[in-house]
Amino acid sequence: MKALILAAGRGTRVQPITYTVPKPMIPIINRPVMEFLVDLLRLHGVRQIMVNTSYLSNEIESYFRDGSRFGVEIGYSFEGRLEDGKLIDEPVGSAGAIRKIHDHSGFFDEPFFVLCGDAIIDLDMTAFARFHQQRRALASLAAMRVPKEAVSSYGIVVSDDSGRIEGFQEKPKPEDARSDLANTGIYLFQPEGLDLIPSRVTYDIGGQLFPDLVRRGLPFYAANIPFQWLDIGQVGDYCQVLHRTMMGGTPGFTFPGRELAPGIRVGPNVSFHPERCTVKPPVWIGASATIHDGATLLGPCYIGPGAEVLPGAHVEDSFVFDYTRVGSLAMLKGNVASGRYCV
Repeated sequence: MKALILAAGRGTRVQPITYTVPKPMIPIINRPVMEFLVDLLRLHGVRQIMVNTSYLSNEIESYFRDGSRFGVEIGYSFEGRLEDGKLIDEPVGSAGAIRKIHDHSGFFDEPFFVLCGDAIIDLDMTAFARFHQQRRALASLAAMRVPKEAVSSYGIVVSDDSGRIEGFQEKPKPEDARSDLANTGIYLFQPEGLDLIPSRVTYDIGGQLFPDLVRRGLPFYAANIPFQWLDIGQVGDYCQVLHRTMMGGTPGFTFPGRELAPGIRVGPNVSFHPERCTVKPPVWIGASATIHDGATLLGPCYIGPGAEVLPGAHVEDSFVFDYTRVGSLAMLKGNVASGRYCV
């Protein structure tokens, strides 16, 4: 099977982080979000992956390149134009991205997954494909039950007992919700469904294609397969994911480096004497970082490669990314700090 990772958006709800980093490249400790998706797809036998890019496209393409070091083949579909030597991003919508790629080469000639590039998941993609095939669906989406009081934060899916989708509600009030199944942005399509997407126009999967499938009464199903879904929709979500990762709760993540003491790990070439600092695990320190004597690190705490924490600095429940200097008067508590942003 093949796949498309949607990676063209500006990620406005995660600003200021996305002023300089496209949403799929937001770092989860030492790996961008999208790398977790690539690894998951490879694990389930997907070897050819397309990525639609637009905003800060070079950040994505220069990291993943042709995909060979990740054990897959990756290609890119840029949505925009070149004007006065600058790339101008012009996204064409999630469904428009599918159609643009297919019109170019006929790439989607077999069932294919579509995933949003801003979430970490551990969905059994093989089981999802089996569900899709058993129902002879034209399209399927992975749904997840959410607390009734939280439905107003999600696109809600209304389906019958077999999973056949009957309608949608966009962020309904709890008293108005007809379901507690949330659309997770993970889809599976048959190539025949491409005929329903118009060419050369901006067209959206959730807002346009899916309602059209329902109106036409086509075989369209929601698969309620339990899995972890860590969605980075807003800055607060990102902080929660980082915290969960440090506590060992992110699927597909393992800490590199050596363990100095229980819960304290360091990469190579780190200058750090924990006995001369105030330290409470879990703490992870990246390669070539410098932690000066007299610094305070209270976990969960991450200090990225090349970063420097000066004497007297207080870093608590915070994440300091690559090549960032924390001054001696600084107190970080519940912060994400980088040379490019601080939240």
